[in-house]
Amino acid sequence: MHFSGADFLDRLNMFSIKLGLEPTLELFARAGDPQKNLRFIHLAGTNGKGSTGAMLEAALRGAGFHTGFYTSPHLIDVRERFRIDGKMVDQPTFDRTAEILAQQTAGLEFTYFEFATALAARLFADAKCDIVVWETGMGGRLDATNVVTPIVSVITNIALDHQQILGKTLALIAKEKAGIIKENVPVFTGKLPDEADSVIAQTAKERHAPFFPPAAPVPEKFTVDRNGNQCFTYNGIDVALSLPGRMQRENCRIVLAVLRYLAEKENFDLRRAVAALSRVRWPGRMQTLGNVIVDGGHNPDGVGALTSSLAERFPDEKFTVVYGGFEDKAVSECLKLWAPLAEKMIFTPLPAEKRTSFPPAKLRQMLFEIAPEIPTDSADDGIDALKKAQEKTKGKIVVSGSLFLAGEILEYLGGREAAGDLV
Repeated sequence: MHFSGADFLDRLNMFSIKLGLEPTLELFARAGDPQKNLRFIHLAGTNGKGSTGAMLEAALRGAGFHTGFYTSPHLIDVRERFRIDGKMVDQPTFDRTAEILAQQTAGLEFTYFEFATALAARLFADAKCDIVVWETGMGGRLDATNVVTPIVSVITNIALDHQQILGKTLALIAKEKAGIIKENVPVFTGKLPDEADSVIAQTAKERHAPFFPPAAPVPEKFTVDRNGNQCFTYNGIDVALSLPGRMQRENCRIVLAVLRYLAEKENFDLRRAVAALSRVRWPGRMQTLGNVIVDGGHNPDGVGALTSSLAERFPDEKFTVVYGGFEDKAVSECLKLWAPLAEKMIFTPLPAEKRTSFPPAKLRQMLFEIAPEIPTDSADDGIDALKKAQEKTKGKIVVSGSLFLAGEILEYLGGREAAGDLV
């Protein structure tokens, strides 16, 4: 019988969280400690780490490196989590490697994410990747990805999310994110709240890790070239960036700092790496298909980044918004951010088993208490919501609230290729 890596992972509990590194260390040991043959850029942050990772991967690939990119969650196909040179690992290699690892780790107890993390390292080591862009799942200190010693650590930003696990204050969340900082390994950050910044800076000092906060403010002036890239100058570097929005200019500051540092250490052409930023693709983050914009922002920080980017790119426009939210997210705060830009909102439950999303009726009630003038509607699922939006508007439709919803819509609109390879 053919072994399916996806089916094996699906039998594990995707939403089970066991914060602690012992199971992952044992998994890696059974797999032959593949991390010892790899060099990592380790990414943590509340939001932005996926986009930042996509920029770094594209730039390093553009500079001539053979790259691995481990990220989560996936939108449609689990192989999105495991990309080599920008492409999902092919199905036979994925299934064969997962089967071998499953045999090697028989008898152990582990979560979906722990197994996926060990599988990623094995895949990248087998492919002999030069550099791996390695994204945390949650937090940092006890995250399964934190069994590696990277060449660079990155913390994109820190905001309130997953408070029930990571802590109820920015300082406590920052302490968890700071757990990826290793002795003498440089750490690069985005703009952090003062409460979080002090924790990161102190941890870096204690671990003798060179600390690189942003060198200059976010570029506010930019132009758009004929290919749709936003073009700006940051700290003396001219950039044409394919990802839209102010948030991506914020993320790009970190990328440029890391690239400048690595160009000196690895002796590659910085201009060649930066030029590849015009070819970055990152599905599910302000991704446009026709008149539909799909974004997986799921907390106030992510939704705020999306709404500010929309307001910047489409001034004075309003949108029909397809929205769904999980009960463990600050949905009311997200709706407050949508109120100034929403012409209408259509609410849907989210396509995720074992997690509870708000029913559309509850979301309509929540929005009515915030902005009673905005018309609303309910839908059975994301596709039904999108169809209702398309029937009633010729303007722009924005899908927001969850990467699960983003994946559902992307598969409907563009098929699996809409979220798969980055090249």
